[in-house]
Amino acid sequence: MAVETAAAKYSSSSWPWSNKRFFVAQITLRILATAFSLAAVSLMITGTQTVLVFLVQMKVTYSSSSAWRFLFGANIVTCILSVLSLIFVCLISLSASHMKYFLLFLHDMVTMVLLISGCAAASAIGYVGKYGELKMGWGPVCGFAPKFCNRSTISLVLSYLAFLCYMGLTILSAHKLLSRATE
Repeated sequence: MAVETAAAKYSSSSWPWSNKRFFVAQITLRILATAFSLAAVSLMITGTQTVLVFLVQMKVTYSSSSAWRFLFGANIVTCILSVLSLIFVCLISLSASHMKYFLLFLHDMVTMVLLISGCAAASAIGYVGKYGELKMGWGPVCGFAPKFCNRSTISLVLSYLAFLCYMGLTILSAHKLLSRATE
C-alpha cells in the first residue's frame, strides 16, 4: 500500500528532476535546430557556382529554383522562430501553465511541418538535378555544377536534422501537455 501511494504521489511529470530534464532537452534541441537551420542557410547562400554550358556562362544559385527558395525561407523562419521560442521556454520555466505548453506544442508542430515541406520540395528537385528524369527528357545537371550540388546536399541534410530536432520538440511538448492534463 505504501509503495502504491508513493507511486501515485510521483507521476512521471511530478518527479523532481522531470521538469529539469524537460527544460534541458527543450533548450538543447532548440539550440541545435537554430544551428542546423543557420548552417543550412549559410551553405545555400555560399553555394553559388558559375558554369559554362555549351559556351554559355550561367550562374547557378539556390534562387534559380522555387523549391530551393522555399527551403531557404523555411530555414530562415525556423532559425528566427527557434530563437524566439528559446526565449519563450526560458520564460515558461518560471511560471508554467497548461495554455503556455499548448502554445509551445502548436509552435513546434507548425515549425516542424514548415521544415518538412521545404525539405520534401528541395529533395524532389535535388533528386531530379542529380539523377535527371529521363522519361521526361530531363538530364542530370549536377555534373555541370558539382560545387552547387554538393553544398545543396549538405544544406538539405542540415535542414532534415533541424526537422528531426523539431519532431523531437513536438513529441516532448505533446508529452508534457498530456502529462499536465492528467495531473
